[in-house]
Amino acid sequence: MAYGPQSIEDNQFAHEVLEISRVVRVVKGGRRFRFRASVVVGDRAGKIGFGISKSKDVQQAIAKAQAQAMKKIVTIPIVDGTIGHEVIAKFKGAKVLLKPARPGTGVIAGGIIRTVADLAGIKDLVSKRYGSVNRISNARATIKALVASA
Repeated sequence: MAYGPQSIEDNQFAHEVLEISRVVRVVKGGRRFRFRASVVVGDRAGKIGFGISKSKDVQQAIAKAQAQAMKKIVTIPIVDGTIGHEVIAKFKGAKVLLKPARPGTGVIAGGIIRTVADLAGIKDLVSKRYGSVNRISNARATIKALVASA
């Protein structure tokens, strides 16, 4: 079962599940459980997207989040395997600093920033995360920073 418009281009995009969490809604009869999935998609050539979705089934939540991420693809300018200039971006409580690096340095980043950079196709990058350790906020701040590096 596929969600959203599917095309031949979908095959060139890789996806990475950042987080799967169980969320609860309390109703008169008890608790109703659903799963929330957050997914990053990228073609490793400068295009990246992020999506979040919920469903009663984990696989369905991942598929819906991936379809949402495909709708929200943005293009990132990559210069010699890195970003054009130093940039700081903030999303809610998360703040990330991204610096371009010399060829051969690799991606010096932790967790979510590394995942987003790899899916975007960035080979050399130095980063620092400030504030929140929330995965979703850090992923959005990183994408915001990469878009601002134009």
